[in-house]
Amino acid sequence: MQSQQYMQPRRKFAAAFLAFIFILAAVDTAEAGKKEKPEKKVKKSDCGEWQWSVCVPTSGDCGLGTREGTRTGAECKQTMKTQRCKIPCNWKKQFGAECKYQFQAWGECDLNTALKTRTGSLKRALHNADCQKTVTISKPCGKLTKPKPQAESKKKKKEGKKQEKMLD
Repeated sequence: MQSQQYMQPRRKFAAAFLAFIFILAAVDTAEAGKKEKPEKKVKKSDCGEWQWSVCVPTSGDCGLGTREGTRTGAECKQTMKTQRCKIPCNWKKQFGAECKYQFQAWGECDLNTALKTRTGSLKRALHNADCQKTVTISKPCGKLTKPKPQAESKKKKKEGKKQEKMLD
């Protein structure tokens, strides 16, 4: 009876071991039955790189729009395509709508021209746009604080009136 108690776990272990080997053999034959797929050949294209035009807004001078792309090549299936694009409305359009600049602080006011200037360096160009590396902009100076000659004459008049009252 004791020998049967010892034999039962051995039988369970042997059955589990045989099942494991059977599963491994089944998986191995399933993998062997699969045909190896030949790797796809990489086609070398005669097509050139896409060249993109500037983004043209659908309406107004900023917002959503489209751009045209072209490429050359003898065996190109597609030589032209249109792509949707967007021109941010807060960019300085005078330097090109696809050029973003980082500007310095405004300089001092030039009294001869009554203008103040600042320079900007190119931060980002969208879609390989042709942008200047640095740009300079100017704007009219704010109100200039010049001493007004009338203010001096008013002070003199007030002082004169005070003296007259004192004399009276």
